[in-house]
Amino acid sequence: MSSTNPKTYEPTPPRKVAFLGLGVMGFPMAGHLALAGHDVVAYNRSAAKAQAWTGEFKGAVAATPREAAAGRDLVLCCVGNDDDLRSVALGEDGAFAGMKPGAVLIDHTTASANVARELHAEAKKRGLQFVDAPVSGGQAGAQNGTLTVMCGGEAGPFEAARPVVMAFARACTLLGGPGSGQLAKMVNQTAIAGMIQGLSEAIAFGQKAGLDMAQVLEVIGKGAAQSWQMDNRGKTMIEGKFDYGFAVDWMRKDLGLVLDEAKRNGARLPVTALVDQFYADVQALGGRRWDTSSLIKRLK
Repeated sequence: MSSTNPKTYEPTPPRKVAFLGLGVMGFPMAGHLALAGHDVVAYNRSAAKAQAWTGEFKGAVAATPREAAAGRDLVLCCVGNDDDLRSVALGEDGAFAGMKPGAVLIDHTTASANVARELHAEAKKRGLQFVDAPVSGGQAGAQNGTLTVMCGGEAGPFEAARPVVMAFARACTLLGGPGSGQLAKMVNQTAIAGMIQGLSEAIAFGQKAGLDMAQVLEVIGKGAAQSWQMDNRGKTMIEGKFDYGFAVDWMRKDLGLVLDEAKRNGARLPVTALVDQFYADVQALGGRRWDTSSLIKRLK
């Protein structure tokens, strides 16, 4: 986040919150909570990252998720995968062990719908609440406080969490019961995968045809082909620059969740399965940390 923060925060009473996971997304998300006036205690597996966060934002750090969650009204979380989520929520040092009765854990990890349902059930057993709330908008959205948050769970805890979540979001919507947020994120990633492949092929075709693709995208971006990917990644794809956001490794993790869920629910996703293999090709080219628009590399 820049020192000049352009985000305007909705007026909301300050809450006692914890934030677990200060990675590429969590670091600025927790920062927005502090800047919005909330009392934030942060936890990160790497203590150095947690100390760096307190050097930039007003807040405290804790040595374990349990300590971070103690006495907090809301516990927000953004970690890597299902196993990481279980590790910070469950066990002797997990957040559930420290949370006060009625407190809400809002999980922003992109994880499986199964783990969301599992943790929702475990929270209820303990007199706690759980909302699965994956986000879309990438690193830039986290830094600018403009994420889209897709939620699954019950209305009461969602309504309690929403004003706080809006510190780093432009939209926060309850889409159904436990796991619905994760399923909606899978829909999001499925749509993005197809769009990026289509844009990659369009640019590669235009270049082979000898067109000025920057000019072409400027023109067609005002018509039916317009998309966020074209507006934000088209130019950098033409330039062969792929260090602007969501990494290929992360996308493959997400598409793995999609394809696993499709096996369970019977959805047919032939293009998604194909694009997942195309991302495997990009990984083999050394592009594990390139952003998702690097699909075009395999067409060169």
